[in-house]
Amino acid sequence: MHSGHSLSDGMGDGWDDEADLVVVGFGAAGACAAIEAAAAGADVLVLDRFRGGGATALSGGIVYAGGGTDEQIDAGIEDTADAMFDYLRFETRGAVSDETLRRFCRTSPAQIAWLKECGVPFDGSLCTFKTSYPPDGRYLYYSGNELARRDQATPSPRGHRVVGKGGTGRILHEHLATTAQRLGVRMRSETTAVDLIRAGGRVAGVECRALTPRTARVHRLLGRHHGKLTSYAPAAAKLVTTPIQVIEQTAGRPWRVRARHGVVLASGGFVHNPAMLRLHAPAYVPGRPLGTIADDGSAIALGRRLGAEVSHLDRVSAWRFVMPPTALGRGVLVDARGVRVCDETLYGSTVAEAIVERHRGNAYLLVDKEILSQAKRELAEQTVLFQRVQAHYLFTVGRRGNTITDVAVKAGIDPARLRQTIDEYNFAARNGLPDAEGKTPDYVRPVEHGPFYVFDFSLRNSPLFPCTMITLGGLVVEETTGLVLSQRGGVIDGLYAAGRAAVGMCSNSYVSGLSLADCVFSGRRAGRHAVSSIRKHRR
Repeated sequence: MHSGHSLSDGMGDGWDDEADLVVVGFGAAGACAAIEAAAAGADVLVLDRFRGGGATALSGGIVYAGGGTDEQIDAGIEDTADAMFDYLRFETRGAVSDETLRRFCRTSPAQIAWLKECGVPFDGSLCTFKTSYPPDGRYLYYSGNELARRDQATPSPRGHRVVGKGGTGRILHEHLATTAQRLGVRMRSETTAVDLIRAGGRVAGVECRALTPRTARVHRLLGRHHGKLTSYAPAAAKLVTTPIQVIEQTAGRPWRVRARHGVVLASGGFVHNPAMLRLHAPAYVPGRPLGTIADDGSAIALGRRLGAEVSHLDRVSAWRFVMPPTALGRGVLVDARGVRVCDETLYGSTVAEAIVERHRGNAYLLVDKEILSQAKRELAEQTVLFQRVQAHYLFTVGRRGNTITDVAVKAGIDPARLRQTIDEYNFAARNGLPDAEGKTPDYVRPVEHGPFYVFDFSLRNSPLFPCTMITLGGLVVEETTGLVLSQRGGVIDGLYAAGRAAVGMCSNSYVSGLSLADCVFSGRRAGRHAVSSIRKHRR
């Protein structure tokens, strides 16, 4: 196994720059690590392949938090760290230890307070209906499966949306970047980390390829809108990807930075690495990557070259939200055999997991005319633009039939089995029996008034109904420090990982806001520990 470049203990020669802490990647995790270290007096240098932001800036800006945040209190919501732990323990399925999860829940209100100190705006305006993303003006909502898991824990809304218009991940990152700059964090953009340098048994620096000012301007222009193109116009994004990669491979010059007290890998997961996806999560290859092309697994590869432990590389969060509009939650989701898929009101990643792992990637939502009419009435109030566009697209291309059999044949679903599934569903609904998939009574009504409609919710992409996804696994870290663990046992001295480059809270199962919350938690953890090692050295 390649073990990274090595240097003798005399490290004075050959460095282009140096810092106490070098952070690779400047999304939420990298920014939080940099802020935490710089606030304690460390000299911090950030390296980013583009100009920062990463998947964070493309996200909806949801931070999962609870246990009594100011926003929950303002909304009249009672929540405790224990209730949050009970719910997340069920949801995260052992991705981290109970001790770490309890610490995450106990410090959750403080995390939001810390972000607000960095200027990030939050608000307690409660969204009263179930949705995948709340409309502008509503900034606290049930962002996961809390309402469907009442048997596991007392539900509370914990999705804290950053205040602003549209997707507000960019606002979150702008405030973190401003804070980092104010604290003296240095930023080197258009610089790609290609290897780690070891000396004296520890990670001592980073080998990079840095673009010249002229090529950096072209690279910056091409990369500026690549992430959005990937999500909404993948064919156009591919036209941009190739010249970006050519510039990086041919125009960059070697550049090395010494890290006196540590390196934090925080450059994202590997959703933009098709080869890694095919190897570790082949069922999700048809999905559409969410993030930037820097989410190519490079951080994971850097760690593995040094013998780092990896885990959960097969875990992917893809999203197939049935709601909004909430009326669609009264429909019935089946596969091509006509077999019920799951509770239709579940979080989109949970729905997609059921579709992929138990139903061969195929799913179809059956509704009747009453459900569809109600859904159309709810569109204006309950959706933001991208949700409205997707709903209109589904309503336009969906299959229609006067009977269950008619619509099943048109949609390619086994008509006899679908008829049986709907008969069983309607019988339970009419007689007040528990739903077979555990859907709450509020959403259980007979589906019986034709004409009937079928909408394709399969994993495959369609132009206006993409199945976006992120990867969840990465480098395994020591959970109190963020230091990367070695396959041989112990930690790799001087090497940290955070965010989606590392195994964290959401590495088994994802709900909205949990990844950004984990980026804050794990980024700050790495920054704090690196500072503690600096203090010990200075004594």
